[in-house]
Amino acid sequence: MPIETEIKLRIGDMAELRRRLESLGGRLLAPRHFEDNYVLDFADGSLRAWGFLIRLRNAGGNWVLTYKGAALPEGPFKSREELETGIAEGPTALEILGRLGMRVWFRYQKYREEWRIGSGTEAVVVSLDETPVGSFAELEGAGDAIRRLAGTLGYRETDFIRDSYYTLYVRACAERGESAAHMLFPVKG
Repeated sequence: MPIETEIKLRIGDMAELRRRLESLGGRLLAPRHFEDNYVLDFADGSLRAWGFLIRLRNAGGNWVLTYKGAALPEGPFKSREELETGIAEGPTALEILGRLGMRVWFRYQKYREEWRIGSGTEAVVVSLDETPVGSFAELEGAGDAIRRLAGTLGYRETDFIRDSYYTLYVRACAERGESAAHMLFPVKG
């Protein structure tokens, strides 16, 4: 059973963090690209109630279907089962899931680039995410490796964020006095 262990960190200066990753021997895995994410549930919200997540992601025409189990309730890291598979036809997958009674209850967008620091059990994948509610680094790997890298980057455990992008978005909307719907970039034109 594949377990995902991760944290988010709020980024003040993306260019500086990029320079720090390079100076630590970081290797760019995926250059900056746009992602459009669709989070699905049944009308009764049962998946959310159980803490499960079904997501369909479009990253530059590459579609990935993801299942995430409920996160362990304690600790500084968000750890949970994660299963992913590529999907050839994302819109068709959305239609199939819809016919099974699922609906998109939250859609969110971001620009992401991915880095790897270290190797083997010490490897940490660092995703630099630019979202409509700010910039974040997601660190994924073994807990001790995440803790060490975060410390090297100048973060303390009190800076670790376990929240989902949905939770961060709802909080940002509340702070601005706005209604929460979907976390999308403004349409230019």
